[in-house]
Amino acid sequence: MRKQNGKSERRSGCPLNASVEMLGDRWSLLIIRDMMLLGPRTYTEFLNSYERIATNVLADRLKQLEAYGILATERDAKDRRKQIYRLTAKGIDLAPVLTEMVLWAAAYEETENAALVQEMRKDKKAFLAGVRRRGAEKTH
Repeated sequence: MRKQNGKSERRSGCPLNASVEMLGDRWSLLIIRDMMLLGPRTYTEFLNSYERIATNVLADRLKQLEAYGILATERDAKDRRKQIYRLTAKGIDLAPVLTEMVLWAAAYEETENAALVQEMRKDKKAFLAGVRRRGAEKTH
């Protein structure tokens, strides 16, 4: 997103453009995926994910996702020095979209995690209910 006169401005008013500007890189989608599947996460837990995101990229994406209202932070109740990142309602509402992206990729490409794909195919409503349940978790 560009800034002009201190205001944020999108390249166009197209809804798909707005989505791409908010989520258009793989790291943002993978951060959201981790929270969808695993619930609230700490910075260190994101760093330890399978894809091994760089610290500077992670910090930037978390900041962007928070600015867009897709995730929120709170202090860890057990260790006040740690931040817990959680999906907001806006972030949780991405679950059906990302689920369809996973199913689309699995239909056309050789991918891993067949158990997750099978779970999504078998009962998409139950899978999405699990995402919403994990998103509602209050503590880490």
